[in-house]
Amino acid sequence: MAEMPGTLSLGYMKSQIIAPLRIQLRVIGAMMLREAMTHYGRESLGFFWLVAEPMILTVGVMIMWTITGQTHGKSVGVIPFALSGYSLLTIHRHVTGHSVHMYRRNASLLFHRHIHLLDIFIARHMLTMVGTVLAFFLTYLPFYLLDYVDPFYDPLLMVIGFILMTWYASGIGLIIAGLTEMSEPVERFVQPVMYITLPFTGAFYMVEWLPEKAQPYVLWSPQVHINEMFRDGMFGHLVEAQWNIWYILAWCVAFTAIGLGLLKRARLAVRFE
Repeated sequence: MAEMPGTLSLGYMKSQIIAPLRIQLRVIGAMMLREAMTHYGRESLGFFWLVAEPMILTVGVMIMWTITGQTHGKSVGVIPFALSGYSLLTIHRHVTGHSVHMYRRNASLLFHRHIHLLDIFIARHMLTMVGTVLAFFLTYLPFYLLDYVDPFYDPLLMVIGFILMTWYASGIGLIIAGLTEMSEPVERFVQPVMYITLPFTGAFYMVEWLPEKAQPYVLWSPQVHINEMFRDGMFGHLVEAQWNIWYILAWCVAFTAIGLGLLKRARLAVRFE
């Protein structure tokens, strides 16, 4: 008896879409474990550093700002402001910084049939996001219990901010990874450009605190929009955030498309030894 069209369609979806997707998800999960063990060791303390590294950076900045008496607005304290800014900045720094020659460093893994360059990329950046998010909440909790910070205004908006920052940085990372495989001198410009663009990250200010003439210029940066969104979710009515999610998504899609194009070209440049 011939199979019904609906049954055939369902079987086709399971074999051609769902099964390969499950395989790639398992691959990405395994790659995340490999990345964690490679960078932080196999012992439990090694995994602790996955969270501790961004936590130490954020807490150190908060202490320094508090000692020097710097403030960022009458309604927002130094501690929550530093926590919000440096958490997102940590994702951006780590994702883009670790993208240099990422293909070359992991070329040996490509001998496995189910592992692709994009799997390695996704695994590394998801691990970075998970570690930073855990560090953020583990740092926030004691300050909340000590009444140094207020409850979150919109946690969902903050989670979206973390995801969008990871996507945005990953798009840039794809471009960096591709360019560094095709041209050696590009590597020398990555860190200087990251430092030069720090004023346009939005990590150290809210747009409303800047002079009116400067506000339109910093809003050209999608990273500023992401920081404004995140702080809108964290502080709510205490700040007047300025952000446009469609603007952010447009940049994320554009960088990802360019990066995927370079991914194909970089694949040819990776040498197996």
